[in-house]
Amino acid sequence: MHELIIEPGSADRGYWRDLWRSRELLRLLAWRDVAVRYKQTVIGAAWALIRPLLTMVVFTLVFGRLAKLPSDGAAPYALMVYAGLLPWTFFSTAVTDAANSLIGNANLISKVYFPRLVVPAAAVAVALFDFVISFIVLAALMVWYRFFPGWQLLLLPGFVALAFMASFGLGVWLAALNVSYRDFRYVIPFVVQLGLYISPVGFSSNIIPAPWRLLYSVNPLVGIIDGFRWCLLGGQSELYLPGLWLSVAVSVLFAWLGVRRFRRTEKTFADLI
Repeated sequence: MHELIIEPGSADRGYWRDLWRSRELLRLLAWRDVAVRYKQTVIGAAWALIRPLLTMVVFTLVFGRLAKLPSDGAAPYALMVYAGLLPWTFFSTAVTDAANSLIGNANLISKVYFPRLVVPAAAVAVALFDFVISFIVLAALMVWYRFFPGWQLLLLPGFVALAFMASFGLGVWLAALNVSYRDFRYVIPFVVQLGLYISPVGFSSNIIPAPWRLLYSVNPLVGIIDGFRWCLLGGQSELYLPGLWLSVAVSVLFAWLGVRRFRRTEKTFADLI
């Protein structure tokens, strides 16, 4: 137990300490959102499996069968697509839910003091829960195709952390903007949908012409998706290191700018919301 004393300037001085003390609140909010998301559904959390699976089937038919785009090395095209869908689905879900999290918890924010950063962090944690469930389909696909990852799988947590950083940074930035400008609730779904087609989800980034490869990697999802494929496909997907480091830099920048913007406007949330 600890005593919370609210006085001028105390919130800023002890913000990160209060954030750590609020970790139980983060867990409760995340668990509540998981329960609400699948409440009164027939198949429950299986929706986290069905959505990426159906998207994989569509992308495999359109890009693999009709457009005849190449896979990465000897990896089956369906596995390559699903390895790209894992980080993309996590990123899109995390950004969308985090961006709308403050509006969705307006009653809590306007009545109780706690570090508001907990709310979008809980939304990203829920997306991470769906991400873990989606690995069940990946395991089944690998058994089906008799294709198994190599030692590169040990480095996958690093790329998961990178995806978390990019989605959290952009999510909290949009959450702060969404409180001040409600137009963003209409802009965010459009931007996320557009991002699906400009990211190498349904195709390999190796088809991008070499002169444009580095510029294409300004999209942080490019390096993240390439990293996931490299880890999950046993090195069949070649890593473009300059693009990977650029994606890392952009992800770190997203996290820094997102948290900075959030902290600068956090004091006004209760009044604006």
